[in-house]
Amino acid sequence: MTILVTGSAGFIGANFVLDWLAQSDEPVVSLDKLTYAGNRQNLASLECDPRHCFVHGDIGDTALVAELLAGHQPRAVLNFAAESHVDRSIDGPEDFIQTNIVGTFRLLEAVKAYWQTLASADGEAFRFLHVSTDEVYGSLSPSDAAFTESTAYQPNSPYSASKAASDHLVRAYFHTYGLPVLTTNCSNNYGPYHFPEKLIPLVIHNALAGQPLPVYGDGQQIRDWLYVTDHCSAIRRVLAAGRLGETYNVGGCNEKSNLDVVRSICDLLDELQPRQSCAPVGASNLTDGPASSYRSLIRFVKDRPGHDRRYAIDASKLARELGWEPAQTFESGIRQTVRWYLDNQDWVTHITSGAYRDWMSKHYS
Repeated sequence: MTILVTGSAGFIGANFVLDWLAQSDEPVVSLDKLTYAGNRQNLASLECDPRHCFVHGDIGDTALVAELLAGHQPRAVLNFAAESHVDRSIDGPEDFIQTNIVGTFRLLEAVKAYWQTLASADGEAFRFLHVSTDEVYGSLSPSDAAFTESTAYQPNSPYSASKAASDHLVRAYFHTYGLPVLTTNCSNNYGPYHFPEKLIPLVIHNALAGQPLPVYGDGQQIRDWLYVTDHCSAIRRVLAAGRLGETYNVGGCNEKSNLDVVRSICDLLDELQPRQSCAPVGASNLTDGPASSYRSLIRFVKDRPGHDRRYAIDASKLARELGWEPAQTFESGIRQTVRWYLDNQDWVTHITSGAYRDWMSKHYS
């Protein structure tokens, strides 16, 4: 009994692998291309673990995937591999088309060919679980009901459009070929090992460095925040008991504005690692808080194109059918997250390379 996890060195994939092996002795074969956000250090604790086999490779490499499937005979493939940053998709959409659409297609082709060779019982037990995002549904107004699994797709960025396309491919392989698939669409994840281009790790990183905390527009964009280990538990539950061909929305039941999230992080840092009083950076465009508070570093920047105003997940189907609910509130999860980054500054230093600094300067200057 083995599972194959793609995108295993990224944020959610790495957390899933670590969580899986903390819960089970079933071996994991990891496949990751190790692009800028894929980090072997995320899986460093498994280097000598015989239950874990890491392979450096691309889901678009059909021959490699076929070799792994034939050699390890997994009972399930979980696809976390994706380009996932909206800003980067606006700046360079082709990588998103290649990985999220073409890569998913080639992965599906290899998995279908493998599945068709399995004996009857093994074929019936096999699963392909595709991890996607709530961003495929588009944007909500403040009064709109939360996204359900039947909400029409209305992606507004190259990233969300590429993920929508991958979702449709997965659905098509179920209805056309009978491939036993499951899809999850999650809200905004946060937690350990999150690459510091996304809001929460970016704010923690910049705050500790005494740098401005960039907030797009007026900061009132609403997101539902899901602690990453809650997401991992939801995926395990869907893999174990989800109905074939079905989609399950995974949410944290924590709608917060971006500005409120940034302020929460500042307040926790004020408590856990107070800063010395000093003149704030870029003081002409800062918000509340004395100079001694991290809030004094908040700076509003020009909004990004096509910025969705609100996401909200209705995860009642997952609760009703599979009995899953998140274990963490936003308050407990964000405290654990800030504490982890304070305790793991070597990890942050290792990944914030010159290329990362160039990206930050380009997009938030």
